[in-house]
Amino acid sequence: MSFKNKLLHLNFVHISKRCYTFSIILTIIGVISLAVFGLNYSVDFKAGSNVDISFTKNVTSAQIEPILENIGILEGSKITPGVDRMSIRFDEVLNEDQDHQLKGEILKLDSGASMEINTVDPEMAKELAANAIWAVLLSSLGIIVYVGIRFEWRFAIAAIVALLHDAFMVVTIFSIFRLEVDLTFIIAVLTIIGYSINDTIVIFDRIRENLRFAKQKTRQDLIDLVNKSVSQTVMRSLYTALTVFIAALFLLLLGGASIRMFSLAMVIGLLFGAYSSIFIASPLWFVLKSKQKNKPAKAS
Repeated sequence: MSFKNKLLHLNFVHISKRCYTFSIILTIIGVISLAVFGLNYSVDFKAGSNVDISFTKNVTSAQIEPILENIGILEGSKITPGVDRMSIRFDEVLNEDQDHQLKGEILKLDSGASMEINTVDPEMAKELAANAIWAVLLSSLGIIVYVGIRFEWRFAIAAIVALLHDAFMVVTIFSIFRLEVDLTFIIAVLTIIGYSINDTIVIFDRIRENLRFAKQKTRQDLIDLVNKSVSQTVMRSLYTALTVFIAALFLLLLGGASIRMFSLAMVIGLLFGAYSSIFIASPLWFVLKSKQKNKPAKAS
């Protein structure tokens, strides 16, 4: 039997039990990692300066470090080299004199170099962080309302759990591996939320269509309905995920340093988005629906 045929005949509801275990374990690891290490915030979310330098010749980190040490700004700095480019992040806001000295020393190394300095003060950093959190929360709330109106509350709960699962998995990976979180990361999370809910709604729509004509006398009838609905849409979900994944992967491999974290978050989020739509959202709806069917009828 081919891989496609095996996939179409999977018992998705049964497999979901293992998927729940995997996701719960990863969630616990993520909570511990966030509690102990937190996130590696970029200058976008904490006070500091970020210097982007474009060179016309090859300049290495080893040549830059003595310059920073002489100016007195090496401590608390992070150098990220690239092709003809270099990014230097400082935990402290550089003053005007330090900016001037750094620019002068860079021009001594490469007279054709250009330098751009972005500074975020503490108040602006707090405002950006708060706005990012509100953006994620409000978008999630809007999706709950939309799915609740279009379908029913069980679909809405299953969708939001899958959606938050995908976003948190990305946050977990970034926390564990100490990857930098900047504004592009927030954009990626919001994009992942949109992708995840779109993929989930396609499966939910098929479940709703099949509900119109399916018998629902037993728990097994409901299991068969969910498995049938997922199998009818699983290839579409995988093809869509693969298409977007390839684009995001090449963006990660060939894109510049400025969008690297965005691309990486997209790659991770797309994988978890496809996984949760198939193995988390629909089986969770089944759990909620089966509990309703198991409730005893009220006496009239």
